[in-house]
Amino acid sequence: MDLTKTAESPVPDDTYRPSEHELERQRFRRSRRRRHTWISAVCTVVALVALGAAAVASPGWERVDSLFLDGAELRAAFPELLRGFWLNIQMFLVAEVLILVLGLLIALVRVTRAPGLQPLRLAATVYVDVFRGVPTLLLVFLVGFGLPALQLQGTPSEPWVLGVIALVLSYAAYVAEVFRAGLNSVHPAQRNAARALGLNERQTLRHVVLPQAVRNVVPPLLNDFIALQKDTALVAVLGPLEALRAAQIKADYDFNYTPYLGAALLFIAVTIPLTRFADRLQRRAAQRTWAETGR
Repeated sequence: MDLTKTAESPVPDDTYRPSEHELERQRFRRSRRRRHTWISAVCTVVALVALGAAAVASPGWERVDSLFLDGAELRAAFPELLRGFWLNIQMFLVAEVLILVLGLLIALVRVTRAPGLQPLRLAATVYVDVFRGVPTLLLVFLVGFGLPALQLQGTPSEPWVLGVIALVLSYAAYVAEVFRAGLNSVHPAQRNAARALGLNERQTLRHVVLPQAVRNVVPPLLNDFIALQKDTALVAVLGPLEALRAAQIKADYDFNYTPYLGAALLFIAVTIPLTRFADRLQRRAAQRTWAETGR
């Protein structure tokens, strides 16, 4: 065998090089995407201009402009709105942590099959059925005015705390069902494999089932928390000076509704980025599922 000839022979190049036909197809796709982007942008601009022109040409535009789009009124009310919105953020963050903990506990109780936990499973089912059936605003009224009326020792008296309790009771029922769906989405083979490796039931739940379930339900959980951020405004009926209540006081004082628009813009500034982030996570989850299963 000629070793010199073998050492000097060229190494075959396995690098993929698209053909001219494939390059042409890629150029066509890029061109089509650019054309579709331009068409979408132009159509969107035309639609917005048409809507704006129709609004300005309407008979009541001058009154709407003075009552809802007063820039001086918005600048005067914005500091108070911002301070009130900070309370909305605080309520949202506190409620979010409590909802995650309570919702996960309820979901774990509902999926367990231990015979001795049947009373807890029944209680968890009743809790979910009841609090998913009661409107959140009605629950805020019931907790905000009913809980202090009991005059129990240690009952909180701050309206925003009572509002957070109502939001937690309402949203924990929804989040518990999201977690339960995630736990049930883990294939039984995962449990069987973990048990075959010597893990007990608790270790299997902690190290195998729960991480996969949480990964599967992150996008729908974000959607629930986007709704929660908006529903913190419902606590305004109890009196705390959050964004909606601050806008209401300012509007009632000046007989101008521009502060309501300012409060809406503050909520939009938080919810739209969260919505886009949730959409991105959903796309990534769909791509990961397609890569793992091929469908």
